[in-house]
Amino acid sequence: MKALVLSGGAGTRLRPITHTSAKQLVPVANKPILFYGLEAIADAGITEVAIVVGDTENEIRQAVGDGSAFGLDITYIRQDAPLGLAHAVLIAREFLGDDDFVMFLGDNFVFGGINDPVDQFHKERPDAQLLLTRVPDPSAFGVAELDDQGRLLRLEEKPREPRSDLALVGVYLFGPAIHEAVRAIEPSARGELEITDAVQWLLERDRDVRTTIITGYWKDTGNAADILDVNRRLLDLLDRRVDGDVDEASEIVGRVRIEAGATIRRSRIVGPAIIGPGTVVEDSYIGPSTSIAENCEIRNSEIEFSIILRESGFDSIRRVEGSLVGRNVRVSMAPRLPATHRLVIGDHGQVQISS
Repeated sequence: MKALVLSGGAGTRLRPITHTSAKQLVPVANKPILFYGLEAIADAGITEVAIVVGDTENEIRQAVGDGSAFGLDITYIRQDAPLGLAHAVLIAREFLGDDDFVMFLGDNFVFGGINDPVDQFHKERPDAQLLLTRVPDPSAFGVAELDDQGRLLRLEEKPREPRSDLALVGVYLFGPAIHEAVRAIEPSARGELEITDAVQWLLERDRDVRTTIITGYWKDTGNAADILDVNRRLLDLLDRRVDGDVDEASEIVGRVRIEAGATIRRSRIVGPAIIGPGTVVEDSYIGPSTSIAENCEIRNSEIEFSIILRESGFDSIRRVEGSLVGRNVRVSMAPRLPATHRLVIGDHGQVQISS
């Protein structure tokens, strides 16, 4: 089995972060979201992987390299425009050959990995196997409708009026029949070749398409709120480890990881939280569910439930929470302007000025 990882999207819902960074490389618990997917693929015993890339190709190549750090053999396939998931399968035909493959969306997080669905696919050998999960707003996803026996009836991409609350998780398993399907379909109203249309094509020709409803945690990390939620859940799994330099005037509470090279002075860190190497925290409070990347400077500030990317700094800021802050950002107090009031008041006037 091979793997096809999609990392070519523009990440419009994560702007302005994605104006200068690939959405798949936004870190959660100080590790790019894409890396968790690659680790899950390797853990499932798959070693041959193609990553479909777009305008952020150079950044992804630099981060992932040849895949050896993950135990993978990586091939890069350029997609000149985001023309749909089925289009990604189409342009990867030479790499995939007639092998079974798992298609993994690079900005998705599946808690617990993909070993079970991969093993199930190996045993049952359907033409396609889809992972589904129940979501509160299915209109934002591909939606599956099942019959009373749990068999797949139809799929629809981002419907205005969903027929169910079962959304497609960003992990698909396919046999070689999918190649005929992606060649047969036409672009949707969005101008894309939809993978839901390709699977629907298989269904209408009585091919073996199966579904698995997962109950574990899954997130499409397409917006800041979802990224912060994934970060929170991953930090909940942290083991306490203090490898950095912490002075006696500081307090470290709970599951906190302070990487080697970090410096903590006169500060309170309450876990779960992670402080990256080279980061300096002075006279500050870092609260739960916070990831601070490498080489940051946090001075006289309070930060909680947030992700701070590398080489950023906060100076005298109270209070920051629920925030996603990009690389090399500086946040500081604006200089106070003198309070000046210029008045023209008529006879018998009464004026109250608070400051």
